[in-house]
Amino acid sequence: MILAAVSGGSDSKGVLLALHEAITFGGFSAFSLSACTVDHALRPESAEEARGVAAFCTARGIPHIIRQWQGDKPLTGIQAAARAARYGLLADAAQEIGAVCIVTAHTADDQIETIAMRQGRSGPDAPGLAGMAAGVLVDRRAWVWRPFLHLYRPEIRTFLVTRGEGWFDDPSNSNRRFERVRVRQALTESGPSSVDILAASRARIGSSARAALLVAQHVQGFDGLVARIDPALFADMADPDSARTLLSIAAVIGGRHHIAGRETAARLAAFLSDAEGRRMTAGRVVFDRRKSGLYLYREARDLPQIELQPGECTLWDGRFLVTNSGTDRIAVHARDETAELRARLIAAGLPEPVAKRAVKSAIGFSAMAEVSFHPDAPALLQPTPCVQTHISLYDTFLPCFDLMMANSIAALFGRDPYSTLPVYGVLTEKSG
Repeated sequence: MILAAVSGGSDSKGVLLALHEAITFGGFSAFSLSACTVDHALRPESAEEARGVAAFCTARGIPHIIRQWQGDKPLTGIQAAARAARYGLLADAAQEIGAVCIVTAHTADDQIETIAMRQGRSGPDAPGLAGMAAGVLVDRRAWVWRPFLHLYRPEIRTFLVTRGEGWFDDPSNSNRRFERVRVRQALTESGPSSVDILAASRARIGSSARAALLVAQHVQGFDGLVARIDPALFADMADPDSARTLLSIAAVIGGRHHIAGRETAARLAAFLSDAEGRRMTAGRVVFDRRKSGLYLYREARDLPQIELQPGECTLWDGRFLVTNSGTDRIAVHARDETAELRARLIAAGLPEPVAKRAVKSAIGFSAMAEVSFHPDAPALLQPTPCVQTHISLYDTFLPCFDLMMANSIAALFGRDPYSTLPVYGVLTEKSG
């Protein structure tokens, strides 16, 4: 089963029809097709447009699902929030129907706009300049495949017109309050070529492979709290793969979704080049240099405290995914009693001062329900929730460029490998 994300615009309608024809007439009968429209509820007409897509699908025998983005909408960063909500709802729908992947209709136009936006805030060799990946794993649950990245919007619209089909035009696509619209309107024919994009994609895959090897050879993890970096890795921050590896590990330790920017990277490089430098803090991470290596651990400040209802699952501090498997509410906070954990980290090979500082940012729990089965019983139950280290860089969105690197980091933090993109090789080989 393939789930197509369809808004009713020309691109998504084109990918839906192309898949429908491929499965019905093009020799892909082993696959089946469903469609999902996410109604972001940001415009009064969006619900009617979603129903129009449903009618279009029904006329062609394509099962269709509508999912609506519920709740309050943010006043700023609305497009990023809508994107996150959309992918989450699509992943939910894919799981419900047993789809092997989600297909979206991102085009070469979208790719050029994305690269142009990233050029304005990235260095010349930044990984993000490879653009959007052909495949992205969402929430470790569902792969998103983008088969139209090599096609331009006029080609897709010609395909629709030859079949007598129209489409919806979202007015937000011409609203200059959004960065992408401003970039789109400013772009000229001087944008990156398909050859440039392909070269950048291959370079990023190569960088990911080298970084994966660097992690395996030079980085050691301790309970998801500390990473030790061999001096050989951070000796030359001018090497882009070494720098990327170090900054990626720091992002995971700090619970960040993105690696640090150019200013932080430059400050870190200056610190590491200074033989007298002992500790610096950046991006919620302490960089603690010692003779045995560079130790990274979470800064022990601004650690959240939250309540978790029975059966509820949440992300704590961007670093740990916590599920309350008990029957009572629990509080999730920084650990109070650290002697046992500190001793375990020291026994595993951490210097005592590093272990002493690192445990202050460890996750802890306390029950919020009194017990009274026995007069001598403790006042509070000791909860034992399920805790898993969260790989902040990749557990939400993992581009296929970085699969090797992501698996190397997952192993470092005791996580299972990420799944590989299904059907992608089959479909591209057939279509090529």
